Amino acid sequence: MPSPADPNSAVWSAMGWDGEKTLVSAEMHFARIHRHAEILGIDVPEGLADTVMSGLGELEHPGEPNESPDQANFLLIVEVSSEGEIRLEPRTIQKWSDGPLSAVSLLAPNWEKPVRGTKHGDWEPHRAARKAAVENGADLGLLFENEVLIDGDRCAPLLLDNDGVAYHPSHDDGALDSVTIQTIKEGIEDAGIPVRPAKITLSMILRASEMVVCGSGMGIRSLGTIDGREIGTPNGPLFSAAKKSWMEEIC
Repeated sequence: MPSPADPNSAVWSAMGWDGEKTLVSAEMHFARIHRHAEILGIDVPEGLADTVMSGLGELEHPGEPNESPDQANFLLIVEVSSEGEIRLEPRTIQKWSDGPLSAVSLLAPNWEKPVRGTKHGDWEPHRAARKAAVENGADLGLLFENEVLIDGDRCAPLLLDNDGVAYHPSHDDGALDSVTIQTIKEGIEDAGIPVRPAKITLSMILRASEMVVCGSGMGIRSLGTIDGREIGTPNGPLFSAAKKSWMEEIC
C-alpha cells in the first residue's frame, strides 16, 4: 500500500480473506479501525463494514491462494483515507514453514503519541524493518526501544514466562492492540495460561519458556531464535493453545 509521510493521512487493517465473502475476525478489525481513526482524527464513513463486505464479491484474486490449513487464503488491506475514501487491496500471503522461525532485533520506529500504537498512514519503517530482517537471513524482525520489546515487523509477539503467564507488549508502551491476540486470548486462557500485557525486556525473553508470533497473515508460528540465541523450547503449551484457538477461528 502507498506510504504517505503523514501518519494522519490514513487508517487501515489487514484481514484474512477466503477469496470469497468471508473475512477473519472482521468485527474486531473494523472496531480497531474505528478506534484508531478517532485517535488519528479521521472520520470513517458510515457503514464501513457493510461497504467492505458488499464489495468482496467484486474483488479479483491477486494470485494463487495460500492453501496452508492454518493460514487464510489471502490478505485484504482495508484502508480509510483522511478524505474518507475507502480502499480495498487484496494481497497474496507468504506460506510459512512449520518449523520454528528466526528473528533479529531491530530499532522500533519512534512515532510520537497518540500516533504510536495505531495502524496509521506511514508504515514505511515497518516495511523497512521487514526488509532488514530478510537481508540478515532471518524470518522476521522484532522491534525494540530501550531494550523493551514493542512489536514485530508483521506480527505480534507473545511469550510464555517462567511464571506460567503469557505476556505480550503493552499498548501503553507503543505496541499495536493485536486483533490476533484478542482473537486467540480466550482459547489460551481456557487452556490454563493467563494472557496479560507487560513491559517485555530482553531478560524476560531470554528466560521465557517459549515464544510465539502471530498475525492475520502468518497465523501462529513458534519462534526459535532471536539474533541467533535460542528462546525457550519451541512448539510447547503456548503454541499448542494459541494454534488450537486460531484454527477454531479460521475454519
